[in-house]
Amino acid sequence: MMDKTMSLVDHMEELRIRIIVSGVGFLVFFLFSFLFVGDIYQFLIKGVNGKLTILSPGDVVWVYFAIAATSALCLTIPLITYQVWKFMVPAMPENAKKATLAFIPGLFFLFITGLSFSFFILFPMVMNFLMGLAENQFQTMYTVSGYFTFMFRLTVPIAVLFELPAVVMFLTYLGLLKPQLLRKSRKYAYFILIVMSVVLSPPDLLSDVLVILPMLLLYEISILLSVGVIRKQVKTGLTQKQLV
Repeated sequence: MMDKTMSLVDHMEELRIRIIVSGVGFLVFFLFSFLFVGDIYQFLIKGVNGKLTILSPGDVVWVYFAIAATSALCLTIPLITYQVWKFMVPAMPENAKKATLAFIPGLFFLFITGLSFSFFILFPMVMNFLMGLAENQFQTMYTVSGYFTFMFRLTVPIAVLFELPAVVMFLTYLGLLKPQLLRKSRKYAYFILIVMSVVLSPPDLLSDVLVILPMLLLYEISILLSVGVIRKQVKTGLTQKQLV
């Protein structure tokens, strides 16, 4: 366990260790995912009629690496969050360590929930809408890079943004965030979330709307959860001063 009077050099060394552990974990999961990349590929294109088109031999390598990297990222989320928690532990009081550790599975659950929502619900809706626009007017041909770039841009960022409630609860529990601040900053937060949704989602109006609405709803849920954390702290006698 690190001492709370660690020097800046010690903090940087500890951060370096946490980054290395996370990187090694990602590499291990990447190699593991690569063993099953063919099966994952077939699962991801199950809604496509026929085969995807490649324009160069490098497309095959790119898509396999992209699939393996995305899969590895999903599997590494618990490890990364645990390393972040370990890095922050020295600054936490004893009564906050166990409670904050419980947020790690919550972050992973929200990430998987966001990934499932975007892949099974949002992605098919957007694809059907866009293909409906092209029906009887264009010849449809999916390229490997185009299809998976579109998919990953729509699904992965949403999965990350779905972790917002758990992050807000974690920061509230540590006394770094309060419901009053979240309410006061609502219009700025809405603006940031809308910009992020537009930038991260595919460049069409339907995708933007379908991404923006869940993000705004998640922000409101985050406020309610933050209020719940404060009430629980008051009820148990755990004041904000104790958490600082």
